[in-house]
Amino acid sequence: MAEALRWLFGDQLGPHFVADHRGPVLLVESRAVLARRSFHRAKAHLVISAMRHRAAELGDKATYVRTEGGYAEAVRSHGGRQPVQVVHPTSYAALGLVERLGRELDLTVLEPRGFTTARDDFERWAEGRGASRLLMEDFYRRARRAHGVLLDGDGEGPAGGRWNFDHDNREPPPKDAETLGVPEPWWPQEDEIDEEVRADLDRWQRDGDVSFIGSDGPRRFPATRREALAALDRFVEHRLPHFGAHEDAVLEGDPWMAHSLVSAPLNLGLLEPLEVVRRAEEAYLSGDAPIASVEGFVRQVLGWRDYVWHLYWHFGDSYRRRNELGATERLPQWFGSLDGSRTDARCLSHTLDQVAEHGWVHHIPRLMVLGSYAMQRGWSPRQVTDWFHRAFVDGYDWVMVPNVVGMSQHADGGEMATKPYTSGGAYLNRMTDHCGSCRFDPTVRVGDDACPFTAGYWWFLHRNRSALSGNHRMGRALQGLDRLSDLDGLVVQEEARGNRAP
Repeated sequence: MAEALRWLFGDQLGPHFVADHRGPVLLVESRAVLARRSFHRAKAHLVISAMRHRAAELGDKATYVRTEGGYAEAVRSHGGRQPVQVVHPTSYAALGLVERLGRELDLTVLEPRGFTTARDDFERWAEGRGASRLLMEDFYRRARRAHGVLLDGDGEGPAGGRWNFDHDNREPPPKDAETLGVPEPWWPQEDEIDEEVRADLDRWQRDGDVSFIGSDGPRRFPATRREALAALDRFVEHRLPHFGAHEDAVLEGDPWMAHSLVSAPLNLGLLEPLEVVRRAEEAYLSGDAPIASVEGFVRQVLGWRDYVWHLYWHFGDSYRRRNELGATERLPQWFGSLDGSRTDARCLSHTLDQVAEHGWVHHIPRLMVLGSYAMQRGWSPRQVTDWFHRAFVDGYDWVMVPNVVGMSQHADGGEMATKPYTSGGAYLNRMTDHCGSCRFDPTVRVGDDACPFTAGYWWFLHRNRSALSGNHRMGRALQGLDRLSDLDGLVVQEEARGNRAP
């Protein structure tokens, strides 16, 4: 019997995807994927560089196919005479392709890898919840117990006496500081493969085959397993101790703060989440990092990341079309093209500029600047989801559909998040240093100085009052509408603004 061919997707690049396989490996680089939509150029560079680096590491074991077409023909051509194996892919579209090919090839789909909780385990938990909501906090505590992470001496209770240190991790940025003063993240050194990728992208762009948003270079994120481990080491040893307190804060002069920057290599499959969690746990056990920082980071990886992955499959492919708030406005060109110069709102302009330069900002600019503004303006959740997928180096379908539809845009009506995540300018003024250099005043709702987030917040509540009236967490905010003497003028002002950049 012929030895099986292991087909790897571009986000299955770590050793755990072939650890049980001694046979040949197939990687397919499809230009058609880039031609269909305008991705961030740094993302295209990173993914292709990572794939080509992996092929070089595998040497003669790997067949690396560069095609202007799709994946199917390459897999048919190289897998037609032997059994083909593929680890369960990470999107509905890729799974559909695999299932179609499975009807004509001897193809086996292996269990998903790169996540800590098995899908059938999650489904048993979800079914056991009955009518209760699938709360991330409950899932996270269960995962901590299942994997023995950050537990006390008897293995039953949480280390540090609490499961959740969020209250300690919501400090505003240090007053009058430009940076946190934390050591820099680890940065990769580009090589000849990166140069080749950049030259190819230049040529494809000149020839009109592809188009991009954002800029490319220097590469900021790991493209190999060795680089990913170096980035993880740097974070755990020098940055994790400072992570917790200011993880929700923003400083314009410090785009990285104390964040790990390992989401991209995790989502490329270069790191396993449990090894990342164990490294952080070791730092706490050895006394090198405080419990609040370590728990906050573990919550992101063991909790939120796995939780989002499972909800993507649990809710089904139709979830991406949810739009319970009836938001139908088109995502405007100035926002979609990352043109920060088009807006005077400092938080928006700075965040868009950062995304344009790096293809990355941390979770608070994503949620409370970009996502919040999109929801306030009533932009189509599907368009917002697609944009986040294309604009971020760590953005994949499984990542962005639950994060944007459920968490960011509240388009599922509250199945995932207990309330809409949006705010007025007061929150941004407290948690960021944007407002001090902005021409808008976060305390003003109406007029030339009105903060677009403060006005937008009340406009959003006014438009969606009926839809949100049953949400007990929104009761006080909705009652606040009745106390606004200038509400009529605010509504006229924001309707006139529409999708124009503030």
